Amino acid sequence: MIKCHLSRILGERRLKVADLVRATGINRKTLDRIYSEEVTRIEFDTLEAICKYLEIGIAELYEII
Repeated sequence: MIKCHLSRILGERRLKVADLVRATGINRKTLDRIYSEEVTRIEFDTLEAICKYLEIGIAELYEII
């Protein structure tokens, strides 16, 4: 199982999904699904944009449990 830490990271930084949408241009529905851990796959471009905006590595965003 893979755990996404986007909700925790955004919460710690007091950011909203809307902030991420504005900064990255990623579709709101896509980010909502990532935030809610409902995705089964993710585009590398999307992953890269999220990590660059948050200034984190992939391992900080996703974890294998």
